[in-house]
Amino acid sequence: MPTIKPIPEGMHTVTPHLIVGGAAEAIEFYKKAFGAVEVSRIPGPSGKLMHAQIRIGDSAIMLMDEMPDWGALGPKALKGSPVSVHLYVDDADAFFARAVKAGARVTMPIDDQFWGDRYGGLEDPFGHRWSVATHKREVTREEMNAAMQKMAAKAPA
Repeated sequence: MPTIKPIPEGMHTVTPHLIVGGAAEAIEFYKKAFGAVEVSRIPGPSGKLMHAQIRIGDSAIMLMDEMPDWGALGPKALKGSPVSVHLYVDDADAFFARAVKAGARVTMPIDDQFWGDRYGGLEDPFGHRWSVATHKREVTREEMNAAMQKMAAKAPA
């Protein structure tokens, strides 16, 4: 009898599970914007997606349609989200440009950051926030702390 793995093959310890107003449309957007691959989808009797899974790079993301009767609301219904899904990619500039062309809104222009990443922020048409980065250089803890102090000194009180 085969041994069942507690973490299924191809999954990681942490997996985002997005609630989306229009999950089927979101899957198509993520394919176009992020190069996502659809793994599965399970529609409910009403046609809404009860569960779906996509893969971006080597990571799975689960998603489902909003279902207010179950308390499942997406960021548009909640008027925002405090969560951002972070993506490390080989070429942040190309990835970012493709996402913007597909309809993502820039929340932070892509730029070189003091912690060593080329980094920018996006919001997808469904209200989910994404950060995109490519690690460009190693930075010591001391360099990072000094840069953070310098940046904090310029921040409005």
